Amino acid sequence: MKLLDHHAEGPTSAPPLLLGPSLGTSSALWDKVAPELSITHRVVRWELPGHGGSDADLIGAGATVGDLAGLVLALADSLGIERFAYAGVSLGGAVGLHLAVHHPERVDSLAVICSSAHFNGAKPWEERAAAVRREGLAGLAESANARWFTPGFTVPELVRDHRDADPGAYAACCDALAAFDLRDRLAEISSPTLLIAGREDPATPPVHLREIADAVPGAALVEIPGASHLAPAQCPQAVLTALRAHFDGGARRGMEVRREVLGDAHVERAQARQTPFTARFQDFISRYAWGEIWTDPTLTRRERSMITLTALVAHGHYDELAMHVRAALRNDLTPDEIGAVLLQTAVYCGVPAANSAFATAQRVLAEEEG
Repeated sequence: MKLLDHHAEGPTSAPPLLLGPSLGTSSALWDKVAPELSITHRVVRWELPGHGGSDADLIGAGATVGDLAGLVLALADSLGIERFAYAGVSLGGAVGLHLAVHHPERVDSLAVICSSAHFNGAKPWEERAAAVRREGLAGLAESANARWFTPGFTVPELVRDHRDADPGAYAACCDALAAFDLRDRLAEISSPTLLIAGREDPATPPVHLREIADAVPGAALVEIPGASHLAPAQCPQAVLTALRAHFDGGARRGMEVRREVLGDAHVERAQARQTPFTARFQDFISRYAWGEIWTDPTLTRRERSMITLTALVAHGHYDELAMHVRAALRNDLTPDEIGAVLLQTAVYCGVPAANSAFATAQRVLAEEEG
Protein backbone atom coordinates (compact mmCIF):
# COMPACT_ATOMS: atom_id res chain seq x y z
CA MET A 1 0.00 0.00 0.00
CA LYS A 2 1.35 3.42 -0.98
CA LEU A 3 1.56 5.98 1.81
CA LEU A 4 1.92 9.72 1.97
CA ASP A 5 5.52 10.87 2.07
CA HIS A 6 6.42 12.27 5.47
CA HIS A 7 9.21 13.66 7.60
CA ALA A 8 9.45 12.65 11.26
CA GLU A 9 11.51 14.35 13.96
CA GLY A 10 11.69 14.37 17.74
CA PRO A 11 11.84 11.51 20.25
CA THR A 12 9.74 8.49 19.35
CA SER A 13 8.58 8.26 22.97
CA ALA A 14 7.12 11.80 22.89
CA PRO A 15 3.43 12.54 22.23
CA PRO A 16 2.80 12.45 18.47
CA LEU A 17 1.90 15.63 16.58
CA LEU A 18 0.90 15.50 12.90
CA LEU A 19 1.39 18.63 10.77
CA GLY A 20 -0.59 19.13 7.56
CA PRO A 21 0.35 21.43 4.64
CA SER A 22 -1.51 23.95 2.55
CA LEU A 23 -2.39 23.29 -1.08
CA GLY A 24 0.63 23.85 -3.32
CA THR A 25 3.17 23.67 -0.52
CA SER A 26 5.40 20.98 0.93
CA SER A 27 6.43 20.14 4.46
CA ALA A 28 8.92 23.00 4.13
CA LEU A 29 5.98 25.17 5.21
CA TRP A 30 6.79 24.02 8.76
CA ASP A 31 10.59 24.44 8.59
CA LYS A 32 10.68 27.31 11.10
CA VAL A 33 8.20 25.73 13.51
CA ALA A 34 8.54 21.93 13.47
CA PRO A 35 12.11 21.70 14.88
CA GLU A 36 11.02 23.61 17.99
CA LEU A 37 7.85 21.55 18.38
CA SER A 38 9.94 18.39 18.10
CA ILE A 39 11.62 19.18 21.42
CA THR A 40 8.43 18.07 23.16
CA HIS A 41 6.63 16.03 20.47
CA ARG A 42 7.16 13.30 17.93
CA VAL A 43 6.44 15.54 14.94
CA VAL A 44 5.29 14.00 11.66
CA ARG A 45 4.97 16.36 8.68
CA TRP A 46 3.01 14.78 5.83
CA GLU A 47 2.96 15.74 2.15
CA LEU A 48 -0.13 16.10 -0.03
CA PRO A 49 -0.40 13.72 -3.00
CA GLY A 50 1.68 15.02 -5.89
CA HIS A 51 3.52 17.40 -3.55
CA GLY A 52 6.94 16.85 -2.02
CA GLY A 53 7.68 13.14 -2.28
CA SER A 54 4.08 11.85 -2.20
CA ASP A 55 2.87 9.91 -5.23
CA ALA A 56 0.41 11.82 -7.40
CA ASP A 57 -1.82 8.78 -7.93
CA LEU A 58 -2.80 8.56 -4.26
CA ILE A 59 -5.88 10.60 -5.24
CA GLY A 60 -7.68 11.39 -8.47
CA ALA A 61 -10.38 13.60 -9.92
CA GLY A 62 -13.36 14.03 -7.62
CA ALA A 63 -11.29 13.51 -4.48
CA THR A 64 -12.63 14.67 -1.12
CA VAL A 65 -11.11 15.94 2.10
CA GLY A 66 -12.28 12.64 3.57
CA ASP A 67 -10.02 10.83 1.10
CA LEU A 68 -7.05 12.88 2.28
CA ALA A 69 -7.97 12.25 5.91
CA GLY A 70 -8.01 8.52 5.17
CA LEU A 71 -4.49 8.76 3.78
CA VAL A 72 -3.36 10.57 6.93
CA LEU A 73 -4.87 7.86 9.13
CA ALA A 74 -3.18 5.16 7.03
CA LEU A 75 0.15 6.93 7.55
CA ALA A 76 -0.46 7.21 11.30
CA ASP A 77 -1.34 3.50 11.45
CA SER A 78 1.85 2.58 9.61
CA LEU A 79 3.85 4.52 12.22
CA GLY A 80 2.06 2.87 15.13
CA ILE A 81 0.34 6.11 16.11
CA GLU A 82 -3.14 5.58 17.55
CA ARG A 83 -3.95 9.01 18.98
CA PHE A 84 -2.27 12.26 18.03
CA ALA A 85 -2.36 16.02 18.23
CA TYR A 86 -2.91 17.64 14.86
CA ALA A 87 -2.20 21.03 13.29
CA GLY A 88 -2.85 21.94 9.67
CA VAL A 89 -2.82 24.95 7.37
CA SER A 90 -5.63 25.69 4.88
CA LEU A 91 -6.35 22.33 3.17
CA GLY A 92 -4.32 20.66 5.93
CA GLY A 93 -6.57 22.39 8.45
CA ALA A 94 -9.67 21.11 6.65
CA VAL A 95 -8.25 17.60 6.99
CA GLY A 96 -7.89 18.22 10.74
CA LEU A 97 -11.51 19.35 11.03
CA HIS A 98 -12.67 16.25 9.15
CA LEU A 99 -10.63 13.99 11.43
CA ALA A 100 -12.00 15.69 14.55
CA VAL A 101 -15.60 15.23 13.35
CA HIS A 102 -15.39 11.76 11.83
CA HIS A 103 -12.59 10.17 13.87
CA PRO A 104 -12.68 11.88 17.28
CA GLU A 105 -11.12 8.83 18.92
CA ARG A 106 -7.88 9.57 17.05
CA VAL A 107 -7.50 13.31 17.71
CA ASP A 108 -6.23 14.39 21.14
CA SER A 109 -6.16 18.08 20.27
CA LEU A 110 -6.52 20.18 17.14
CA ALA A 111 -5.09 23.41 15.73
CA VAL A 112 -6.58 24.83 12.52
CA ILE A 113 -4.46 27.53 10.88
CA CYS A 114 -5.53 29.94 8.13
CA SER A 115 -8.28 27.57 7.09
CA SER A 116 -12.06 27.29 6.91
CA ALA A 117 -15.05 25.02 7.42
CA HIS A 118 -15.86 25.89 3.79
CA PHE A 119 -13.79 27.59 1.11
CA ASN A 120 -16.12 30.17 -0.48
CA GLY A 121 -18.16 27.70 -2.49
CA ALA A 122 -17.39 25.18 -5.18
CA LYS A 123 -17.17 27.35 -8.30
CA PRO A 124 -13.76 29.03 -7.79
CA TRP A 125 -12.14 25.68 -7.04
CA GLU A 126 -13.82 23.95 -9.97
CA GLU A 127 -12.53 26.72 -12.23
CA ARG A 128 -9.03 26.49 -10.78
CA ALA A 129 -9.00 22.69 -11.16
CA ALA A 130 -10.04 22.97 -14.80
CA ALA A 131 -7.38 25.62 -15.51
CA VAL A 132 -4.63 23.57 -13.89
CA ARG A 133 -5.61 20.43 -15.80
CA ARG A 134 -5.54 22.47 -18.98
CA GLU A 135 -2.52 24.72 -18.47
CA GLY A 136 -0.41 23.23 -15.65
CA LEU A 137 0.85 25.09 -12.60
CA ALA A 138 3.49 27.50 -13.94
CA GLY A 139 1.07 30.39 -14.41
CA LEU A 140 -0.68 29.88 -11.08
CA ALA A 141 2.65 29.74 -9.27
CA GLU A 142 3.39 33.25 -10.53
CA SER A 143 0.61 34.59 -8.26
CA ALA A 144 1.61 32.49 -5.24
CA ASN A 145 3.27 35.33 -3.35
CA ALA A 146 0.17 37.52 -3.63
CA ARG A 147 -2.08 34.72 -2.40
CA TRP A 148 0.22 33.49 0.38
CA PHE A 149 2.13 36.46 1.79
CA THR A 150 1.93 40.18 2.44
CA PRO A 151 3.71 42.43 -0.11
CA GLY A 152 7.48 42.16 -0.08
CA PHE A 153 7.64 38.77 1.66
CA THR A 154 8.35 35.44 -0.02
CA VAL A 155 9.70 31.96 0.61
CA PRO A 156 11.27 30.90 -2.70
CA GLU A 157 11.35 27.22 -1.76
CA LEU A 158 7.59 27.15 -1.24
CA VAL A 159 6.95 28.94 -4.53
CA ARG A 160 9.20 26.41 -6.25
CA ASP A 161 7.31 23.54 -4.62
CA HIS A 162 4.06 25.05 -5.92
CA ARG A 163 5.45 25.17 -9.46
CA ASP A 164 6.79 21.61 -9.21
CA ALA A 165 3.64 19.97 -7.85
CA ASP A 166 1.82 17.45 -10.02
CA PRO A 167 -1.02 19.27 -11.87
CA GLY A 168 -3.40 16.31 -11.72
CA ALA A 169 -2.98 15.81 -7.97
CA TYR A 170 -3.19 19.57 -7.39
CA ALA A 171 -6.45 19.70 -9.35
CA ALA A 172 -7.79 16.74 -7.35
CA CYS A 173 -7.04 18.68 -4.16
CA CYS A 174 -9.01 21.59 -5.65
CA ASP A 175 -11.89 19.14 -6.14
CA ALA A 176 -11.66 18.28 -2.46
CA LEU A 177 -11.83 21.95 -1.45
CA ALA A 178 -14.76 22.53 -3.79
CA ALA A 179 -16.80 19.80 -2.09
CA PHE A 180 -15.81 20.68 1.49
CA ASP A 181 -18.37 22.21 3.85
CA LEU A 182 -18.36 21.10 7.47
CA ARG A 183 -20.25 24.02 9.01
CA ASP A 184 -23.18 21.92 10.17
CA ARG A 185 -20.90 19.45 12.00
CA LEU A 186 -18.58 21.82 13.88
CA ALA A 187 -20.53 21.61 17.15
CA GLU A 188 -19.72 17.87 17.27
CA ILE A 189 -15.97 18.49 17.68
CA SER A 190 -14.90 17.45 21.17
CA SER A 191 -11.11 17.76 20.87
CA PRO A 192 -9.56 20.86 22.45
CA THR A 193 -9.38 23.20 19.46
CA LEU A 194 -7.29 26.25 18.62
CA LEU A 195 -7.94 28.48 15.61
CA ILE A 196 -5.11 30.67 14.27
CA ALA A 197 -5.96 33.39 11.75
CA GLY A 198 -3.66 35.60 9.70
CA ARG A 199 -5.10 39.07 9.94
CA GLU A 200 -3.97 39.89 6.37
CA ASP A 201 -5.08 36.55 4.88
CA PRO A 202 -7.10 37.08 1.67
CA ALA A 203 -7.83 33.39 1.10
CA THR A 204 -9.29 32.47 4.50
CA PRO A 205 -9.73 35.80 6.34
CA PRO A 206 -10.21 35.86 10.11
CA VAL A 207 -14.00 35.73 9.81
CA HIS A 208 -13.66 32.12 8.60
CA LEU A 209 -11.72 31.14 11.72
CA ARG A 210 -14.12 33.07 13.96
CA GLU A 211 -16.97 31.07 12.47
CA ILE A 212 -15.29 27.84 13.54
CA ALA A 213 -14.35 29.19 16.96
CA ASP A 214 -17.95 30.26 17.61
CA ALA A 215 -19.27 26.80 16.70
CA VAL A 216 -16.74 24.43 18.31
CA PRO A 217 -17.35 24.06 22.06
CA GLY A 218 -14.55 25.61 24.11
CA ALA A 219 -12.46 26.62 21.09
CA ALA A 220 -9.90 29.43 21.30
CA LEU A 221 -8.97 31.91 18.57
CA VAL A 222 -5.67 33.71 17.97
CA GLU A 223 -5.27 36.38 15.28
CA ILE A 224 -1.74 37.17 14.12
CA PRO A 225 -1.17 40.74 12.93
CA GLY A 226 0.86 41.02 9.76
CA ALA A 227 0.34 37.38 8.76
CA SER A 228 -1.20 36.33 5.49
CA HIS A 229 -2.23 32.82 4.40
CA LEU A 230 0.94 30.87 5.21
CA ALA A 231 1.36 32.09 8.78
CA PRO A 232 3.84 29.36 9.89
CA ALA A 233 6.26 30.53 7.20
CA GLN A 234 5.70 34.28 7.56
CA CYS A 235 5.24 34.60 11.35
CA PRO A 236 6.73 31.38 12.75
CA GLN A 237 7.41 32.64 16.28
CA ALA A 238 3.82 33.80 16.79
CA VAL A 239 2.47 30.49 15.46
CA LEU A 240 4.93 28.52 17.59
CA THR A 241 3.94 30.40 20.74
CA ALA A 242 0.26 29.72 20.13
CA LEU A 243 0.81 26.04 19.33
CA ARG A 244 3.01 25.45 22.36
CA ALA A 245 0.43 26.99 24.67
CA HIS A 246 -2.28 24.82 23.12
CA PHE A 247 -0.49 21.48 22.87
CA ASP A 248 1.61 21.54 26.05
CA GLY A 249 -1.24 21.36 28.56
CA GLY A 250 0.25 18.26 30.22
CA ALA A 251 3.56 20.00 30.71
CA ARG A 252 1.82 23.06 32.16
CA ARG A 253 -0.16 20.97 34.65
CA GLY A 254 2.96 18.98 35.46
CA MET A 255 4.89 22.17 36.19
CA GLU A 256 2.11 23.31 38.54
CA VAL A 257 2.24 20.02 40.48
CA ARG A 258 6.05 20.05 40.47
CA ARG A 259 5.99 23.47 42.11
CA GLU A 260 3.36 22.39 44.64
CA VAL A 261 5.37 19.33 45.71
CA LEU A 262 8.98 20.51 45.41
CA GLY A 263 8.53 24.23 45.99
CA ASP A 264 8.99 27.24 43.76
CA ALA A 265 12.62 27.80 44.77
CA HIS A 266 13.73 24.32 43.68
CA VAL A 267 11.86 24.46 40.36
CA GLU A 268 13.18 27.92 39.56
CA ARG A 269 16.75 26.75 40.23
CA ALA A 270 16.18 23.79 37.93
CA GLN A 271 14.75 26.06 35.24
CA ALA A 272 17.68 28.46 35.58
CA ARG A 273 20.12 25.57 34.98
CA GLN A 274 18.24 24.34 31.91
CA THR A 275 20.13 24.38 28.61
CA PRO A 276 19.14 23.34 25.08
CA PHE A 277 20.89 20.02 25.84
CA THR A 278 18.70 19.34 28.92
CA ALA A 279 15.46 20.93 27.67
CA ARG A 280 13.90 17.66 26.49
CA PHE A 281 14.72 15.93 29.74
CA GLN A 282 13.17 18.75 31.77
CA ASP A 283 10.05 18.56 29.62
CA PHE A 284 10.00 14.78 30.08
CA ILE A 285 10.02 15.24 33.86
CA SER A 286 7.27 17.85 33.80
CA ARG A 287 5.07 15.99 31.34
CA TYR A 288 5.35 12.40 32.54
CA ALA A 289 6.57 12.33 36.14
CA TRP A 290 4.60 15.36 37.31
CA GLY A 291 1.93 15.75 34.64
CA GLU A 292 0.79 12.13 34.55
CA ILE A 293 2.09 10.09 37.50
CA TRP A 294 1.86 12.61 40.33
CA THR A 295 -1.54 13.82 39.08
CA ASP A 296 -3.04 10.31 39.07
CA PRO A 297 -5.65 10.35 41.90
CA THR A 298 -5.33 6.60 42.57
CA LEU A 299 -2.71 7.36 45.23
CA THR A 300 -2.60 10.41 47.48
CA ARG A 301 0.40 12.69 47.49
CA ARG A 302 1.23 11.43 50.98
CA GLU A 303 1.35 7.88 49.68
CA ARG A 304 3.43 8.91 46.68
CA SER A 305 5.90 10.67 48.96
CA MET A 306 6.34 7.53 51.05
CA ILE A 307 6.89 5.38 47.96
CA THR A 308 9.33 7.88 46.51
CA LEU A 309 11.38 8.07 49.71
CA THR A 310 11.67 4.29 49.75
CA ALA A 311 12.73 4.08 46.10
CA LEU A 312 15.38 6.78 46.53
CA VAL A 313 16.87 5.01 49.57
CA ALA A 314 16.91 1.71 47.69
CA HIS A 315 18.97 3.21 44.88
CA GLY A 316 21.17 5.42 47.05
CA HIS A 317 20.00 8.71 45.52
CA TYR A 318 20.58 10.79 48.65
CA ASP A 319 20.60 14.23 46.97
CA GLU A 320 17.18 13.43 45.52
CA LEU A 321 16.18 12.02 48.92
CA ALA A 322 16.88 15.37 50.59
CA MET A 323 14.66 17.11 48.06
CA HIS A 324 11.86 14.61 48.63
CA VAL A 325 12.10 14.78 52.42
CA ARG A 326 11.20 18.45 51.99
CA ALA A 327 8.46 17.43 49.56
CA ALA A 328 7.11 14.91 52.07
CA LEU A 329 6.73 17.68 54.63
CA ARG A 330 4.76 19.69 52.05
CA ASN A 331 2.63 16.61 51.47
CA ASP A 332 1.72 16.60 55.19
CA LEU A 333 3.98 13.78 56.42
CA THR A 334 5.24 14.40 59.92
CA PRO A 335 8.90 13.89 60.87
CA ASP A 336 7.82 10.78 62.80
CA GLU A 337 6.14 9.36 59.70
CA ILE A 338 9.21 10.10 57.58
CA GLY A 339 11.32 8.32 60.19
CA ALA A 340 8.97 5.32 60.10
CA VAL A 341 9.32 5.11 56.32
CA LEU A 342 13.11 5.19 56.60
CA LEU A 343 13.04 2.55 59.34
CA GLN A 344 11.03 0.35 56.96
CA THR A 345 13.82 0.75 54.40
CA ALA A 346 16.33 -0.65 56.90
CA VAL A 347 14.52 -3.98 56.66
CA TYR A 348 14.09 -4.14 52.89
CA CYS A 349 16.91 -1.94 51.52
CA GLY A 350 19.61 -2.63 54.10
CA VAL A 351 20.93 -0.99 57.27
CA PRO A 352 23.79 0.93 55.55
CA ALA A 353 21.32 2.51 53.07
CA ALA A 354 18.94 3.42 55.89
CA ASN A 355 21.82 4.82 57.93
CA SER A 356 22.73 7.24 55.11
CA ALA A 357 19.07 8.04 54.60
CA PHE A 358 18.55 8.92 58.28
CA ALA A 359 21.59 11.18 58.17
CA THR A 360 20.28 12.98 55.10
CA ALA A 361 16.76 13.29 56.52
CA GLN A 362 18.00 14.53 59.88
CA ARG A 363 19.97 17.29 58.19
CA VAL A 364 16.99 18.36 56.11
CA LEU A 365 14.58 18.32 59.05
CA ALA A 366 16.98 20.41 61.11
CA GLU A 367 17.24 22.93 58.28
CA GLU A 368 13.46 23.08 57.96
CA GLU A 369 13.01 23.57 61.70
CA GLY A 370 15.67 26.27 61.75
